[in-house]
Amino acid sequence: MKFIFEVKVKEGHTAEEYADAWVRASRLIQQAPGARGTELHRKIGDPDTLIAIASWDSKEARDAMESKHNPRVAEIIRSAAPFVEITPLGEFEDPEWVVMPPGSTDQ
Repeated sequence: MKFIFEVKVKEGHTAEEYADAWVRASRLIQQAPGARGTELHRKIGDPDTLIAIASWDSKEARDAMESKHNPRVAEIIRSAAPFVEITPLGEFEDPEWVVMPPGSTDQ
């Protein structure tokens, strides 16, 4: 499953500032059972808008991680909060249908 959210960087700050916090928190979160990686994408034409994607084996695995308070992760998130606005876009199942280009190894 994917947990996806939009990150808007506030004026006077940079996406790189948020990315630093994202990487630090992700390194800790990715130690949880069921974690499958994170991605941070910058919107084309709008460098202050990012899409963050966290991949998990299941919603239950992500919820289990969330239920265990990690003070280090909480502090990293708190440190980034003043310079971003985060909007959760939702939790999505892994794709049911995938169409790959001819010759792709992921067919």
